[in-house]
Amino acid sequence: MTRIGLIGAGYIASWHADALKTTPGVTIAAVCDLSESAAQALAEDCGAQAFTSLDALIESRCCDAVHILTPPDLHRPLALQCLAAGLEVLVEKPVAQSAIETREILAAAEAAGKHFHAGHNFLGLPSYERLKALVQDGTLGRISSAEITWALPLSPLRAGPYNLWLLREPKNLLLELGPHLVAFAVDLFGTPEVVFAEATKPVALPGGDLRPQGFRILARAGAVDITFTISMVETQDDRAVMLRGSSGRARLDYASDVLVVERENSSDLVLNPLHKQLNLAWQRFREGTRNAFVQGSSLNQGGPYALSFRGMDAAIWQDRSLPQDARFSGASAVAVMQVIDDALALLPPEVLAIKAPAVQTRAPKPTAMVIGGTGFIGRALTRRLVADGHDVRVLSRGRHGPFPDLPDQVETKGVSLYDLEALTEAMQGIDVVFNLAKSMDKTWGEALINDVGVATRIGMACEKAGVKRLVYTGTIASYDMSKRDRTITEDTGFAADMSDRNMYARSKAECERQLMKLHRERGLPLTIARPGIVVGPGGPLQHWGIGRWHGAGAVRIWGPGDNILPFVLIDDVADGLVRMASRPSAVGESFNLVGEPMLTARGYFNAIHEALGARIRVDSGNLTAFYLSDAVKYGLKKYALRKTGLERPSLADWQSRAHFSPFAIDKPKAMLDWRPEPDRRIFVEKAITQANLIGI
Repeated sequence: MTRIGLIGAGYIASWHADALKTTPGVTIAAVCDLSESAAQALAEDCGAQAFTSLDALIESRCCDAVHILTPPDLHRPLALQCLAAGLEVLVEKPVAQSAIETREILAAAEAAGKHFHAGHNFLGLPSYERLKALVQDGTLGRISSAEITWALPLSPLRAGPYNLWLLREPKNLLLELGPHLVAFAVDLFGTPEVVFAEATKPVALPGGDLRPQGFRILARAGAVDITFTISMVETQDDRAVMLRGSSGRARLDYASDVLVVERENSSDLVLNPLHKQLNLAWQRFREGTRNAFVQGSSLNQGGPYALSFRGMDAAIWQDRSLPQDARFSGASAVAVMQVIDDALALLPPEVLAIKAPAVQTRAPKPTAMVIGGTGFIGRALTRRLVADGHDVRVLSRGRHGPFPDLPDQVETKGVSLYDLEALTEAMQGIDVVFNLAKSMDKTWGEALINDVGVATRIGMACEKAGVKRLVYTGTIASYDMSKRDRTITEDTGFAADMSDRNMYARSKAECERQLMKLHRERGLPLTIARPGIVVGPGGPLQHWGIGRWHGAGAVRIWGPGDNILPFVLIDDVADGLVRMASRPSAVGESFNLVGEPMLTARGYFNAIHEALGARIRVDSGNLTAFYLSDAVKYGLKKYALRKTGLERPSLADWQSRAHFSPFAIDKPKAMLDWRPEPDRRIFVEKAITQANLIGI
C-alpha cells in the first residue's frame, strides 16, 4: 500500500483526493496546507493526518509519495525538498515555471532514485486512450495535421479575483493552460518544434495592466502540422483534439470524454452521404448513452474530469511493478515545458511585459479597512474610498492586490481571519471596517467555523481595536422571497428557524444575528448592508443570482423570469456602503441596497442581446422540479454515498431564488440619502455595455 500525502488543500486537491480514494493500492495518509482549517477539513474527509508544514509531514514518515498541489511558483522548491527526503512526487501542472526548473526536478528525482510524475490528467481519460490506439494501429492512416483547442471562459480575467498566480504575469496564463494541450501532442507525436506564436484579445486588469485572453501557436512534429488554440473569452466550451489522417478524421472532446471518428465508406454516390451521417449519428448516440450510464451508475461521481484524474492515478500508482508510464513521466514534463518556453520566446516582449506599478511617493496611512477587498464589491468600494480621500488597508490572503495604480493610498496586508490578535493589530488606527468576507461551505458545521465564527471574530477585533464603525455585508438571499404579494423592507426579518434554507442564506443570516447580539450587549458600532443582484464593470456574465448557467450561451433562470429582479449597480452599492459608514444614525440599523425596479430576468438577457449582439439561450426553470431533483440528489448522497452534514433546502427556498417578492427601499433613501440609478438607459449602459461581460 502506497501512502500518499497531499501538499495543498485548495480546489484541485479535492479532485486528487476523490480519485485516489478509488485507486487500488494507495491510501491518503496526510494533508499539508498553511491553512490549518483547510488541511484539517480535507484530512478529516480522507481519514488522514493534517499538517501545516512540509517539514513536519516529512519528519512524521507517514508518506511514501506526495501530490504537490500548491500554486506553481512553489512546485520546484517543494518537489526538490520532497525528493531529497526520499519521497516520490506527482506535481500538478504546470509542473514548474520553465523547462529549466522542470529539468532540475527530474535531475533531483534521478539522483534520489525516485520517480517524478507530471499531473497531465487529461491523458488519463478513457476516450484519449482509445484515440491514441487509433493513431498507433493506423486506423486514421498517416496523420497530417492536428488541432488542439482549449476554448473555455476564464472569468477572473474580467471579474477577478485578481490576486491569483495565473494573473500575476501574462506568461502565467500560457503556463497554466498550455500543458493540457501540449501534453497531447508530445504523447502522440513527440516533442513539436514551435514555428509561430501570438497572443490575442488583451484585456486590462485593474490599474491598466494588460493580459491576453487568447493564444495561437503553430508547431510541427515530423510531418504533422499542429495548431494550439487557447481562448478565454466568454465562449462555447470547445476543448478538443482534432486529428486529420489519410484514412479518417477523429475528434476527441476531452471535456466530455467523447470520441467520434469520421471515415469514408464504399457505398454508392447516392447512399454514401446518408451512410456517413448515420454512422456519425450512431457514434454520438453511443458516446452520449455511455456517458449517461457512467454518470448515473456512479451517482454523478464519474464525470469526465473525475475520470481523467482516476485514469492518471491508476496509471501511476495501481501497479508499481510496471515501468513508469511515459504519459506522466518527468521526461514528458520537460518536453511539454520546453514547447511552452519556445512559444513564449516567440511572443513580442511587450506582450509579456508587466506594467510597472505606480511609484510610491508616500506610505499609506489607512483609516478604513476592507476585508474582502479583492472581490467584486470590495474592489469598487476600495476605489470609491480612495476617490473620497481615504487611505485603505485591504486584508487579503496574500500581498498581491488589484490596486497597482494606488500605492500611495492602498496597502494590501495578509492576515489570517482566524487570528483574533492579528486582526486586532491590523485594525490599529482604523476608524471604519467593511467586512465583505464570505466562505463557501458544504456543511453547517463548516459554515459556523468559516463564516459565522470569522464574522464574530472580526466584530470582537473591532471592539478591542476601538474601531468606530463596522459595516457588515449580508445578503437579501436570507429573506424569504417566495411570495409575489409581499413587499420586503428592512422590518421584514428572517425566519427564526432557517435550517431549511440554502447554506449561503442561512449562514449570512446567522452572521447578522451574532453581530447584532454584540451590538445590543456590548455596544459594537454595527451597520448591516444587504446588496441585491450586483451588476456592472468587474462583474461576471454567468451570475448565479439570475439562474443556473450551462456555459456562456445558455441559462435556465430561476422561475418563469417575468418578475422584476432586485438588480443594483456596483457603483450604487459602493456609494451605499460609504454612506452607512459616515452616518451616526446608521448604527444598529440594516439597509437593503436594491436598485430601482428595472428588468426582469428575460428583460436582462434581451438587453444583453440588444447591447452586445449576443443572444443567450434562456429557458424557464420549474422551481418545483428543481426542488424534487435536489431531493433525489440529497437522498442518493445521504443513503448511497453515505455523505454527512448535508442540508436540504425547502421548496420555499428554491422559490426565493426567483426573487418573487419586490423590495421597498424607502429606508436607505430616507436615512442615507441614497439614490440608486433611476434611468433605464444609463443602467443598461453601466450594467451591460461597460461591464465587458463577453470579453470582446
